[in-house]
Amino acid sequence: MGVCCNFFRFRFLCIVLRQLEQWELLFICLCFVEQYWSRQGNIQSLTEVDLDSYQANVWLLSPPCQPYTRQGLQKHSADARAFSFLNILELMPRMSKPPDMLLVENVVGFETSDTHAKMVEVLANSGLVTQEFILSPLQFGVPYSRPRYFCLAKRKPLSFQYQLFNNQLLLSPSPLFGNNEKTVIGENSQSQENWDKLIDSCQPIENFLEFTSSSDQVNTETGPFVNAEVSGNDQETAETFVEGDEFNFGAIDQFVVPLSLIERWGSAMDIVYPDSKRCCCFTKSYYRYVKGTGSLLATIQVK
Repeated sequence: MGVCCNFFRFRFLCIVLRQLEQWELLFICLCFVEQYWSRQGNIQSLTEVDLDSYQANVWLLSPPCQPYTRQGLQKHSADARAFSFLNILELMPRMSKPPDMLLVENVVGFETSDTHAKMVEVLANSGLVTQEFILSPLQFGVPYSRPRYFCLAKRKPLSFQYQLFNNQLLLSPSPLFGNNEKTVIGENSQSQENWDKLIDSCQPIENFLEFTSSSDQVNTETGPFVNAEVSGNDQETAETFVEGDEFNFGAIDQFVVPLSLIERWGSAMDIVYPDSKRCCCFTKSYYRYVKGTGSLLATIQVK
């Protein structure tokens, strides 16, 4: 999916390379002139003429993450889901109006892939300088553990404020805030002291809750999870929640996890409280699996 728009003097092309079997969807939106249209087709069939036609100064790129996830097969550029991004990289050097700036986002693991190596090579040969980051919402005071890879690139003579960080992979957002200190406090830090400082800097989860239970009296033996079956293996994830339930999002009691499920699989759950300052990354398997798919909120903390 892509979005192209005018913003002040810049035109943005946002290409979210979401895999839809062999097809990709590219939406083009020209803001400020109230024009909108969509284009559907295979991104691998795009040419440099197509990309030049958007005249975009800034590209926002989010390639499919499956080839690079740590729990996946890690086939990198050999994975068919990487082909669309690789095609974009192949076209850039042949463009007559290449972008002046880029932002690339992906999962942790992308930075060690051969696709990343190809991207860095293409950007450097195209006259762009990069600064790369692995950042998490925790570093911005948000109690959500979701580290992600980001690459910022600018075409010369454009430059970053602190050029000493050019072509480096950073674990701190300090340069983004006008700080040239190379102090690193990130999720990958091995220091317990640094981890504690990072968590302490976050706001509690309760500051981000949109609604709370209207009653402390909830039926823990009913609700959407009561008929769930859980796989009894020791793998990273265990099947738990049923699919296809219709929810009334006006009430919170429907989300209560039955006590029987907690007693059986509570040790595999990441349970957090309103005053907690971290929670785990949510995945598309949340509600279907117990472990590794996201945290569960306990609204009442047992004393």
